[in-house]
Amino acid sequence: MPGGHTHTHAPADRDGSGHVAVSTMARVGLTLLLVVAAAATVYGLVRYWPGDAQQPNRVGTSDFAAPGVTFPVAEVQRVLPVCPAPGADSGSSGSPSNGTGQTPGQGGPGADAPATCGAITAQLTQPTSTSGDVRPTVSVQVPPAVSSSGLREGDTVQLLRTPPQDGQPETYSFLQVQRGAPLSLVLALFLVVVAVVARWRGVLALAGLGFGGLVVVKFMLPALLEGQSGLLVALIGSSAIMFVVLYLAHGLSVRTSTALAGTLFGVGITAGLGLLAVDMARLSGVANDEGATLASFVTTMNPRDLLTCAIIVAGLGVLNDVTITQSSAVWELRAAAPAMGRRELFRSGMRIGRDHIASTIYTIVFAYAGAALPVLLLLFLYDRPVLDMLQTESLSEEIVRTLCSAIGLVLAVPVTTVVAALTVGAARAEAHPSPPAPPSPPVPSEPSGPTAADLVRAASGPPPPTTRAEARSRMTSG
Repeated sequence: MPGGHTHTHAPADRDGSGHVAVSTMARVGLTLLLVVAAAATVYGLVRYWPGDAQQPNRVGTSDFAAPGVTFPVAEVQRVLPVCPAPGADSGSSGSPSNGTGQTPGQGGPGADAPATCGAITAQLTQPTSTSGDVRPTVSVQVPPAVSSSGLREGDTVQLLRTPPQDGQPETYSFLQVQRGAPLSLVLALFLVVVAVVARWRGVLALAGLGFGGLVVVKFMLPALLEGQSGLLVALIGSSAIMFVVLYLAHGLSVRTSTALAGTLFGVGITAGLGLLAVDMARLSGVANDEGATLASFVTTMNPRDLLTCAIIVAGLGVLNDVTITQSSAVWELRAAAPAMGRRELFRSGMRIGRDHIASTIYTIVFAYAGAALPVLLLLFLYDRPVLDMLQTESLSEEIVRTLCSAIGLVLAVPVTTVVAALTVGAARAEAHPSPPAPPSPPVPSEPSGPTAADLVRAASGPPPPTTRAEARSRMTSG
């Protein structure tokens, strides 16, 4: 690409600080590249958009519970203390009981005796099919961790109700705590903070985040349930998300297009490495109970495809952060130093990028380590060698996910920097100032003292009078 032929017809691409010239050839090439990527993304969305075929794969409540089981919501009336450890008081660690006698609780040994520990008393918010207009009050056993988590009167829980059958009364068991209110509060706080601090740009970023959620829910998840390739689903969905998120949050500009090109490159690298690593490590994609349950319900989906898709999607946010920062850094460097050559511009941008890479690597590793902390603690308790621990399925998945995302991120930095350095205009020679003009000769000023003519005139006396009046006046004054 010729570096000296640039045009300044491009609009200002610098936030209120000035204008940055853009290479016309680079801009055209970048535009063509992104147009092809956008066309491929749209084609992929149309080609692989899930239809109604995924509906039979939807799991109803009867698939993981007995027929007729319902999940009523109840308000906690009383929380009993946690039961002592086994052996400390064998008579108080039985099964849940009815507690109040109004409606039977969960069946089992000791169900006729009132609970003394490890249970809650809760009143259903709606009557059941057998209670008429009365809202039943039941006592159910809860796990010790739930009892000690701060559960108190007035909290809302969800129960599992088994209807009467074979002459046995209906029974209840604890399912989960309803957390809609606190989660909504934290979400509202997040939205307010982003809107107040980041203002309009933050609102646009939130809109992009909402779009990304729609792509995941409406396209990626149903397509995976249909049995589509996890690699293709991840590439198509990630590309669609990045196109909308970047342009929506950062504006339609060549600088944003540069970041988008680097992001798509990083996504491609992450996808290729993820596919290779999953195959080489012989990962099954079923490393925990959730994966096993999913594999048992959805036989059309390959768990390894799901793992590959997860590896690609997991690095999108950090990858976007790095590429937009690199593009902006190169733009600001060009605006601050118009005479800097492209080679030096790349080097300066990479010095910024290396610092960003270092801090981002910490972010990725510690984020995944925090998510896998329970697994790490459990394996640590087994007192096994470190290498043996790292080769377990659950930790191997986290390692592959972390390293593939990190490699894609690191390689995206120089690519984005190169594209940005080629896209901005070539260096402009600084205008050399003309040599200063020689000083003008000084202009003589009026002398402050008497001149020679004044002295001669004073020595020769006053001139003779010209009229009689002047002569008479001199004689009078004298």
